[in-house]
Amino acid sequence: MNLNNNKNNSDFSVSKNTARGSFAETKLDDGFLVLTYRNESNDIQTVERNIDNRFIQFHFCIKGSSEFIFNNGNYRLKIEAENSLLLYNPQRDLPIHLEVHSKSWLVSILVSIKKFHGLFSQEADYIPFLSDENKDKKYYKDGKITPSMAIALNQLINYNLNSSIKTLYFKGKALELLSLYFNRSEDADIEQCPFLVDETNVIKIREAKDIIISRMAEPPTLQELSEEIGLSLKKLKEGFKQIYGDSVFSFLFDYKMEVARKLLEAGNHNVNEVGHKVGYSTSSHFISAFKKKYGTTPKKYLMALG
Repeated sequence: MNLNNNKNNSDFSVSKNTARGSFAETKLDDGFLVLTYRNESNDIQTVERNIDNRFIQFHFCIKGSSEFIFNNGNYRLKIEAENSLLLYNPQRDLPIHLEVHSKSWLVSILVSIKKFHGLFSQEADYIPFLSDENKDKKYYKDGKITPSMAIALNQLINYNLNSSIKTLYFKGKALELLSLYFNRSEDADIEQCPFLVDETNVIKIREAKDIIISRMAEPPTLQELSEEIGLSLKKLKEGFKQIYGDSVFSFLFDYKMEVARKLLEAGNHNVNEVGHKVGYSTSSHFISAFKKKYGTTPKKYLMALG
């Protein structure tokens, strides 16, 4: 399968490729690529791509599962739904040999270390594998896909806009994903966030998050929430932003839309029922909210899933 390739990483092949699977590569810039894998078949599909040691690899499994195979099958690394994997080894090439399991979706971002330094030049001390002491070491990190990342990933995998803007759109989403991946708020530095020195405050903010998630259809007001967790309104707002990188209701909106998306995909509820489950009294309000977040209506989203 001939796709748009970087000149130094030219071989990209897919075996068992059927009408129920799509595998595509989009070149965003020199040393900057996005690969999307979508296997809707009942078979495992194998994807291979030559990648040399200049590249940092970010892999995101949206649904299903897949396995990376290394050293001619001697080592296998599984990636499950809603998980991410970062791979970087400046000492040796890490070609992609991937078994994409049935009903599985993945997105990969490949970026050269030179390009990456250009993007994050001011953050080199913050990102472990960019520091001087680690720059020649291999780096591996697995993590969870956050609701905000899931939104961008689904927009990439379900892209249905005009082909003339695809590269620009993918580049914007790839940069968004990298920024979310390295969002400081997830592991906030205590010096930058003195609020986090007090573990009691952190526990209360996490309690606030659990409350709004558990009661997402009818969430409390901010004032009610602050009273329930025993923290002032000001500290609730500031602390939530520092820990979760977003306001309370912006975070809740993202969460509700992600729940709605999964309910729609499961196919057990119609659009009106899904909207009601996540707190929308009318289907029109839910459709409007869904379109605001995903750029398409629930019905069109389901049609795109096939």
